[in-house]
Amino acid sequence: MMPRDLAAEAVSGVVWAGRALLLAGLVIWTCYFAATPLGAAAESFLHLPNLIFHEAGHVILGFLGRFMAVLGGSLLQLAVPLILAGAFLRKENPFGAAVCAWWAGENLLDLAPYIADARRLQMVLLGGRTGAEVEGHDWEYLLTEMGWLHLDQSLGLAVHRAGLAIMLASLVWAGVLLWRDRRVKAH
Repeated sequence: MMPRDLAAEAVSGVVWAGRALLLAGLVIWTCYFAATPLGAAAESFLHLPNLIFHEAGHVILGFLGRFMAVLGGSLLQLAVPLILAGAFLRKENPFGAAVCAWWAGENLLDLAPYIADARRLQMVLLGGRTGAEVEGHDWEYLLTEMGWLHLDQSLGLAVHRAGLAIMLASLVWAGVLLWRDRRVKAH
């Protein structure tokens, strides 16, 4: 008989295989993001769901003043996968939490070119126009307010690298969990 904690963690062969396929896909996707220039995440199909949470963040935090309303887009975009990761952990599903942590890292990759574009304002926004054609964009406003506009490129690159690091750590976490589940199944 298996100890209680190992029995609780055992997963069926179908679930294990599905997780293995998901992990393999995330590894490939992460390698693609790592090998492509800043902004590849904005071309991903995840950009649109990320954008929904981003825009909702402006509305949800809008009552806290302009700065928080503008920052709210990026905050909610990052908070949703982190909240879901916490929910998976509470439900004792660390693999699901690892996947959501990967998604949080991907969201940083999605935000990085937006941050890096704060001075140039060449990124095409939701309305189909660039920040230069309208009144600017979120990160131009935020970095200007903080006196960090001159750091846009450096901050964008740092956020991109942090996102990749989180994605890689999440993949390692998921891989360890998958390996452990394989060993548990064998017992």
